[in-house]
Amino acid sequence: MSISEKPVAADESSPGERRTWLIFQQPLGLVAYLFLMVFVALFLFGVAAAQTTLRLFDVALLLALVVSAVMCAAAISRIDTPSGVSRDLLGAWWFPAMLLLPPVYSLLIPLSSYLLLGRRRSHTMPHRRVFNAAVVGVSGFLASVLWHGAQVGFPAGISGSPNSHEALLSASGVALALACCAGFTLLNSLLVFMGTKFGGVSGSIRDMWDREGVLVDSAELCVGVTVAILAQISLFLLVIAVPPVLLLQRSLVYQQLKTAARTDPKTGLLNAPTWEKEAAAEVAKARSTRGRAAVLIVDIDHFKRVNDNYGHLFGDQVLLGVATTISQQLRQSDLLGRFGGEEFVVMLPGADTTEAWQAAERLRCQVGRMEIAVDDVLVSITISIGVAVAGDHGDDLVELLTAADLALYRAKETGRDRVCLPAGRPEVSGKIPGPREGEITDSTSNPGDPS
Repeated sequence: MSISEKPVAADESSPGERRTWLIFQQPLGLVAYLFLMVFVALFLFGVAAAQTTLRLFDVALLLALVVSAVMCAAAISRIDTPSGVSRDLLGAWWFPAMLLLPPVYSLLIPLSSYLLLGRRRSHTMPHRRVFNAAVVGVSGFLASVLWHGAQVGFPAGISGSPNSHEALLSASGVALALACCAGFTLLNSLLVFMGTKFGGVSGSIRDMWDREGVLVDSAELCVGVTVAILAQISLFLLVIAVPPVLLLQRSLVYQQLKTAARTDPKTGLLNAPTWEKEAAAEVAKARSTRGRAAVLIVDIDHFKRVNDNYGHLFGDQVLLGVATTISQQLRQSDLLGRFGGEEFVVMLPGADTTEAWQAAERLRCQVGRMEIAVDDVLVSITISIGVAVAGDHGDDLVELLTAADLALYRAKETGRDRVCLPAGRPEVSGKIPGPREGEITDSTSNPGDPS
């Protein structure tokens, strides 16, 4: 598990403008956490290197594992993997180094692998590569010390065990190896989770351990120990391990891309096409059963001003914060998606006018209580919401979205930070209205109106 190396655009700063490293544009807690992990990794490397004897076989095995890892990662590097926390099968190569080599090599193999991959990915955030290498290295080192220490005792395990190869040929040794690799996975996941929390990403540790995640980690454990057994027999057997690991890696990326095709990368919500498809099915279901359904269009007030005053990175935090707050107030049957820009859409199956209005007011009040800090300044956020109800304002999704869009326009014209219904049943053009661009002038708002 790692933080995916999200591509970034080329630096477009003017020649006279002072450049700021991307790492220093991150939240202060994340910057401090990254430097702490790098310091821990360097400290452990210094301690272990002083107690490790350099052997030619160890170096050859390390190089073979690095080459295998880079081959597998490079084979899928052309695929644009989704941003955020992602899983891979590079543990299939970390684990053999952890089990067969002295612990110091567990700090070296992720560093060398990520450096080689960084040459192929020139437009990625360097601090993410550093963070991933440090986290994997520290986790692997501690698990490797546990593995070797179980055979020769502590602290002698820091320098490695000469009998680590033979231990993998017994049932008890394989069980111990699986336990140590599982410890690596748990620690690595915890360290990555802490990094996402310091980075301002919402969610719980349970979100990282869904059914698919557990299956992937289990497969990685089994494959990694199997590769270790093959490598201790002969380095040439690593050649036959690369194709199956590569196939498993590609299937994993396919599943991640399949999920990413349905979701918005910045908020994790349903993207507009997916939401429209599922919402249209809900409206058709309500019409066939003579039930009710409502659509909400939610717009963040003065979002362009937020971006201009505090920067786009802070704007992304606002988007994520609003999305999280809204999702926490909805039922499991409701559909929430990002419509584009600063707009979100909500489908409320079974809701009539009163229920839809109450739900919209609840969302408005909860978001209004949000305060997001930037440079020790708390920034308040408000939203405007347009509501449309099936049967009253339209019979299909296009009509409902058109009506809700007009209601949202009324909410913004009359001062923002409010919920509005459409004045009547609007005429539609047959096309789903797109997200708004720019700001609406407050021609009718008073100085005391909220914004």
